[in-house]
Amino acid sequence: MLRRSFSRISPLLSNGLVLRSGPRCCSPHRFCSSSHSSATLNPSVSREEESRESPRPAATVSIDRSGLYNPPEHSHEPSSVPELVKHLKSIIKFRGGPISVAEYMEEVLTNPQSGFYINRDVFGAGGDFITSPDVSQMFGEMVGVWTVCLWEQMGQPENVNLVELGPGRGTLMADLLRSSSKFSKFTKSLNIHMVECSPALQKVQYSTLKCADEAMNDDGSAKRTISMLSGSSISWHATLEQVPLGLPTIIIAHEFYDALPVHQFQKTPRGWCEKMIDISEDSLFRFVLSPQPTPASLLYLTKRCRWASSEEKRDLEHIEVCPKAMELTHQIAKRISLDGGGALIVDYGKDGLISDSLQAIRKHKFVDILDNPGSADLSAYVDFASLRHSAEEVSDNISVHGPITQSQFLGSLGINFRVEALLQNCTEEQAESLRAGYWRFVGDGEAPFWEGPDELTPIGMGTRYLAMAIVNKKQGTPIAFE
Repeated sequence: MLRRSFSRISPLLSNGLVLRSGPRCCSPHRFCSSSHSSATLNPSVSREEESRESPRPAATVSIDRSGLYNPPEHSHEPSSVPELVKHLKSIIKFRGGPISVAEYMEEVLTNPQSGFYINRDVFGAGGDFITSPDVSQMFGEMVGVWTVCLWEQMGQPENVNLVELGPGRGTLMADLLRSSSKFSKFTKSLNIHMVECSPALQKVQYSTLKCADEAMNDDGSAKRTISMLSGSSISWHATLEQVPLGLPTIIIAHEFYDALPVHQFQKTPRGWCEKMIDISEDSLFRFVLSPQPTPASLLYLTKRCRWASSEEKRDLEHIEVCPKAMELTHQIAKRISLDGGGALIVDYGKDGLISDSLQAIRKHKFVDILDNPGSADLSAYVDFASLRHSAEEVSDNISVHGPITQSQFLGSLGINFRVEALLQNCTEEQAESLRAGYWRFVGDGEAPFWEGPDELTPIGMGTRYLAMAIVNKKQGTPIAFE
């Protein structure tokens, strides 16, 4: 059946598609206080004296202002301390001690007022980093191949939820829909759900997917959003929990897990201690170690270490654990177990314990993790082994495949044929971009064919990025993972 599915979509790899141009909270507590003024009236005169007086003298009032609050003169000069820095310091001071790396990471990335992802477009050449869909349309097209094949293995359901976690600018979904547009039965079955917490990125995705609002009744009181790329309905959610249950579901998580907050632990003579973030005497952020076991070390570190062999743990001095990745994978697997379908996870990481991988990127350069929080992206390697264990715990009717390298994944889906087809009908500039993009997807290290500036040498990520599939066993083994 897989070979039959692959042959049906093979026209996608050779013709019919145009070449896409281009690369691609909590608020601080507010404490209010008020002072009451004291007003004392002069003793009143008698009625007789009052009646004799003409005209009546005005009453006098004496006010004691000693209890009033006198605010300092207001300055219109902006504060030099960013709001997120103030917020983080207020949390630490309020608690009287340090916070975990995971809490710091979550605030830095998704704080509703100042989080890195919340109020701006951070993707692409003009942002802070570039993801695979921004490099070339081929990545989204190959994910489209995988998605259509899985849908066929599911029995071609007439209604299916297609969910993308952390869609970025919406480029992957747009390329997926364009590449699958020939398969009208597939596109008509789609109910697209974008799980995105950033209002700014939701607007970018709305534009990228060429969305329009459509009235569902005569008076226009009920509306739905349609992607004009496929005619499919599309909606946005802050979390996966908000996506409706009850339909077979295909979930795409590309470079999503690496942004989930991690706890970091360090081996010491007294055992494993959690790395925390505190404020130094000169009011700067600094790393410290917990003096005693923390809830995260007792619960999540213990659980993760149970899944690892003694040999794997023996030489490690640091361990990273991502509870939210475990919980999310459990949730995905449970949904697939009940409703059918599958999930594709593509990210950089390894199939085993992660040591110390947390990094910060600002304007395409690595910077210190604690420097100017909120101005740089924070990400960490994905522990694919923990994802596999989390999914397999859910049910016997769940199967996990991979991880395999991104190079193997894309190669099995026919990216070699696709790049050759695109090279037949493009300019020299486009050809150079295609070759560079292809190398970034499947190559390893610096591109040997590159003749341009050294600082622009394409770096292959084909082995650093891994792909994993979680499916309902009824569907069999998904394509690329045979």
